[in-house]
Amino acid sequence: MIKVWGRASSSNVQSVMWCINELKLPHDRIDAGLMYGVTDTPDYLAMNPNGTVPTIVDGSNPPLWESGAILRYLANKYGKAPFWPDDPVQRADVDRWAEWGKVSVQTNFSGPIFWKLVRTQPEQRDEQQLAAAVKHFEKFLTIADQRLSTRKFLVNDDFTLADIQFGHILFRYYDVDIKRSPLPELRRYYDQLTTMPNYKQHVMINYDELRSS
Repeated sequence: MIKVWGRASSSNVQSVMWCINELKLPHDRIDAGLMYGVTDTPDYLAMNPNGTVPTIVDGSNPPLWESGAILRYLANKYGKAPFWPDDPVQRADVDRWAEWGKVSVQTNFSGPIFWKLVRTQPEQRDEQQLAAAVKHFEKFLTIADQRLSTRKFLVNDDFTLADIQFGHILFRYYDVDIKRSPLPELRRYYDQLTTMPNYKQHVMINYDELRSS
């Protein structure tokens, strides 16, 4: 049994929960972080000194934190080809796009765009700065749009770990109130993800609890 600490409205928790459920792993999730507390307690900090979510414990193994590391651990231990290829070259290809999804895509969306929108009242937003952040972010989405013109998923025609690391951020991108560039292949890809039961359940989650009051 895998225990997961983290609130359902955390995008990093969502990627982990999506992966766990795609791999059909027994699990138990415990609300933690922000309004749920827990992360500042001595017991939690003993597991994760950063006080962030998610943190997982898989059976008798030591606690593991950082969502990217958790996803790779789950893929390495429980994943099979084509989701997580056996061939090291093919696996590295999946891994690099997963890393790209975390470092280049999520980092340039979550802080500069998503949090600026949900945690800042409209009258207090810097619209020029926000527009510049969206323009910069969409440079990376254009890379994905071009790739997706020749394949079904991000790496190839198979669903892989890279799709979890990249695809989970798209729900919020398409949900927030911004002016988006026309990226038809990306939209096709996103629409495809929204038909997946585990994406619907663990990623397409209402985030009103994160909004500024």
